[in-house]
Amino acid sequence: MPSPLTHDDPQAIGPYRPVARLGSGGMGTVYLARTAGGRTVALKTMHARIASDPASRTRFRLETDAARVVGERFGAGVVDADPRAETPWFATEYVLGPPLDDAVEQGGPLPEETVRVLGAALCGALGQLHGSDVVHRDLKPSNILVTAYGPKVIDFGIARAAGDDRLTRVGVAVGTPAFMSPEQASGQEHSASGDVFALAGVLVFAATGHPPFGHGQAADLLYRVRYTEPDLSGVPEGLRPVLARCLDKNPFLRPTTGELAAQLHDGSGEFADHLPAALLADIGRRATEVWQTVPRRLPAPPDEPEAAPAASTASTAWSRRRVLLTASGAALGAAAAGAGVWTVTAGAGGDSPQPTPGPSNSLLAKPELDSLWQIQIGEQDSFENSMPSHPHVLGNLVTTATGNLTGVMAATGQRAWVVPDMDMAWQIASDGRRLVAINSMSGPENMGNAGGFALFLASLDTRTGEMRDPFARLDDFNGELFPDQMVCTGDGVAYVVAGRGRYVHNTYSAAQTWYLLAVDIGTGKELWKTPLPARRPGTERFYFLSAGVVGRRLVALQEADDGTVHAIVRDTRTGAVRWDRPLDDIKADQVRLPLTTDAEHLYTGTGRLRALRLDDGTVTWDSGSARPGRTYGPPAVKGGTVYAVEKGLGLVALDAASGRIAWEEKGGQGTHAHLDCAPVIGTGYAYSRRGSKLWAVSLSDRTPDHSYRTTGDRFIAHETARTVVAQGDGFLAAFPLR
Repeated sequence: MPSPLTHDDPQAIGPYRPVARLGSGGMGTVYLARTAGGRTVALKTMHARIASDPASRTRFRLETDAARVVGERFGAGVVDADPRAETPWFATEYVLGPPLDDAVEQGGPLPEETVRVLGAALCGALGQLHGSDVVHRDLKPSNILVTAYGPKVIDFGIARAAGDDRLTRVGVAVGTPAFMSPEQASGQEHSASGDVFALAGVLVFAATGHPPFGHGQAADLLYRVRYTEPDLSGVPEGLRPVLARCLDKNPFLRPTTGELAAQLHDGSGEFADHLPAALLADIGRRATEVWQTVPRRLPAPPDEPEAAPAASTASTAWSRRRVLLTASGAALGAAAAGAGVWTVTAGAGGDSPQPTPGPSNSLLAKPELDSLWQIQIGEQDSFENSMPSHPHVLGNLVTTATGNLTGVMAATGQRAWVVPDMDMAWQIASDGRRLVAINSMSGPENMGNAGGFALFLASLDTRTGEMRDPFARLDDFNGELFPDQMVCTGDGVAYVVAGRGRYVHNTYSAAQTWYLLAVDIGTGKELWKTPLPARRPGTERFYFLSAGVVGRRLVALQEADDGTVHAIVRDTRTGAVRWDRPLDDIKADQVRLPLTTDAEHLYTGTGRLRALRLDDGTVTWDSGSARPGRTYGPPAVKGGTVYAVEKGLGLVALDAASGRIAWEEKGGQGTHAHLDCAPVIGTGYAYSRRGSKLWAVSLSDRTPDHSYRTTGDRFIAHETARTVVAQGDGFLAAFPLR
């Protein structure tokens, strides 16, 4: 587990800021570290006292090279390194999963099925190393991390994250006595067959909870490894002959990793399918807790001053991974490839869970804000065609997809649950009661009829965190297609864009056909589907920019193939288009925002303000007529009044029915108000961003009254919690809504 930094640990290492210690040994220290943008890594450094030794530097470089050889599939992928630095270091991905020894200690010996699939996967990791003439020499349970994707082998020569008591020190024979091969224990060459011996010892431990040669002093263990037979009591009968052959004293009689893998498992199914539920839950818990680690530094001894802080910056590139469908508690399992469409459903009456309070401190350096609360949530994905994520109201929660899909108590800022690495905002929609997303599940049994894997829907109960079985399977659509899109939900129906045809990387192709369909969330029944016009091959632009349900109307802003934006209303019962109106002066990137509607109209801004009648698309009023040449940001509507920021003026209010100006902001402070986000309307104030502040404009005297410092650029009102929730710069924050 992470431990506090010491007073003399560095403030920054390259572009990384240490957050906590993961371990320290004879050669160096391992830190949990982050970039300024929030990327989490395990950062390994060499002790300064040995950094001047050429042999130690060479050993460190070989450590880095070996980690690169094993790669991301079987190890912690190297993301950065500087072996020539005054204090050499390298950074790897921070693996979301427990060490094997912790998993067995907490949950007991693993089932035979799990041991078999674990062993086969580790054979793949060792085979990758051996194919490059590299041997691990110190394979043991603490050097194997168990993730939802498979095991990852770590630590190829320096400090181990588990602590000094399990480390290999400089000048001591490489390896851990309880898991050494006989040839290694006697000082002879440790070859690939020695790694197979160690792997068998690891599997005995996984199956029984004890090493094959017991515990005790190093000298006793080395003797047993060389001269006594392994203790296989407790090993399942089917595994005993396989592991006994691997533990033969003669290295030439042991199987290769390829032979052993074939004897252990046939490779069918996903790795996570073979893991016990308790272990999956622990993986999910660790995935959540890494974001809740509070940076702490132990004080310096009485007469020793602390080092001065050092600044560091770096960019972040978040990966896109699909969510693992598993009943693993409110903190869901780490993301796994291929997950399914799922729904987060509020409990009876729309209530949200009441989580146990926990730390909400950010791992990034917090800007000074006037917020009621503030938590780190990761960063908005930088992929150029991803739909921007906006916070959504879900009962007493706010949710957002930035790196992780996170549910946060709007009143307190406490996390209710986290779905790691679910950051594809175009796959998620909310109607205030449900949070719905689209995806697919891998495996031959999930192949669809339209190429690739089928689309699925499943649900998550936010009261218990239990993932239910999928409630709909859409075999006629390819769930692997990148532009598949969750448009919106409303009245218990999910509206989905889904395609047929072959997957083409992150784009459309001429061989694909696309549909808009409606699916009943309660029954999983497909209510209707209607074809969508073809997309230009190679384009990465999504069909729908924003959408919502108003009565029996599906209201949407949709991008045509020529790049123009259209307001389109469909009948929710049939999918038939009621009307289609082009909005010639609006650019698609400006309206990837929640819709602004009431029972009668759709209101559009980002240029002119307009009110389009929902019944037939008629323009009821247009600000271009009464106030020509004026430019507005996106509007908000409440209580029969439309509010928007007018460029160079500030907040204005218009009668929703006629478009007549009701009032304009006074005081001259609105000239720098932002035009990229809609104002948030309370009962006494309207909230509008200006520079680095969120200003509260009095609705009674029309003047700015007070302000809050913020880094947010997307804002929503949570009426129940009486908060304005802001998202931006890797944080969620809340301010009073009055």
